[in-house]
Amino acid sequence: MWLAMKLDRSGYPEITLPPLKLRIGTESFALARPFRIARGSKMSADVLTVMIDDGQHQAMGEAVPYARYDESLSKALAQLRPLIEPLAEGRLRWPDLGMRLPPGAARNALDCALWDYWAKYSGQSVADLLGLPTLCDQITAFTISLDHPDIMAQQAAQAAQTLPLLKLKLGDPPLDAERITRCRAAAPKARLIIDANEGWGFDDLVPMAVVAQNCGIELIEQPLPAHLDVALGDYDGPVPLCADESCHGDDPAQMRLLSRFFQAVNLKLDKLGGLSPALPMIDAARDAGLDLFIGSMVASSLALCPALLLASHARWVDLDGPLLLAQDRSGGLIIENGVIKGALCRLWGHA
Repeated sequence: MWLAMKLDRSGYPEITLPPLKLRIGTESFALARPFRIARGSKMSADVLTVMIDDGQHQAMGEAVPYARYDESLSKALAQLRPLIEPLAEGRLRWPDLGMRLPPGAARNALDCALWDYWAKYSGQSVADLLGLPTLCDQITAFTISLDHPDIMAQQAAQAAQTLPLLKLKLGDPPLDAERITRCRAAAPKARLIIDANEGWGFDDLVPMAVVAQNCGIELIEQPLPAHLDVALGDYDGPVPLCADESCHGDDPAQMRLLSRFFQAVNLKLDKLGGLSPALPMIDAARDAGLDLFIGSMVASSLALCPALLLASHARWVDLDGPLLLAQDRSGGLIIENGVIKGALCRLWGHA
């Protein structure tokens, strides 16, 4: 895999970068409605934006710092500032990113901007550079935020009129069983996955898995806090488990460990540190026997386009950011009836 360009073992192109002007900033996109998970809620998608320019070609990348891993916009900006001068002087190789920046939003935004730049510089799309098939249509999950069971059921019923796959945010054990059953009754034909965002204990998971099975749930995402993964060695429930918060960083060796406790893994570029390190992580996940879930933080289409490249390898895809925003970027992804029209994606990664 990944044969069209020469990549190092960490997934980075073995390229010395030309002098590039780096500009960094932040943007905020209002959400269509509050987004709530077990750890909290927000009303906007606050993103890191990276722009690079060689005087002829301009490129961009976007990422979302994740407070769960002690990230913030201010910290991401501070991580990128020391790279402005060496990039401008042509003193960086692409693989240097893996040594100069930790896995996270700052590295992701810059790595994705570099892929966008290289597509424009070379006259080839990122898909062609990586030897990937042409982007095709992909079904994305649509997220129903954590709320009262009545409200979640109403939103599920409305969403299921046009969207085939729904993801229910859970993590409040006293009402989660009711949330699952009410949403299933409201959306009897929709495919459903659930995400506890580390909000359960093992004693919650066991009975909840039975409820999930009875309601035809396909997947339970991150039921326990990541530091309690070892308890999942005793799980023999009927619904497969997916690691999300338990998968962080760019070390492919973690996939073997995760496969002891999970049947699938959610790969998000913001957690891995970019598109480049995602490539060996996908190979490692497959080698470990894990099903792939390609997800993202709540962000604009600019952050989702790089992840969409990986969607053809995944059993589940959750790239619903444009559906959650009050207004996406101009030229953003087109999503019709829950299907991302991949062939129409022109915002990022094209010549």
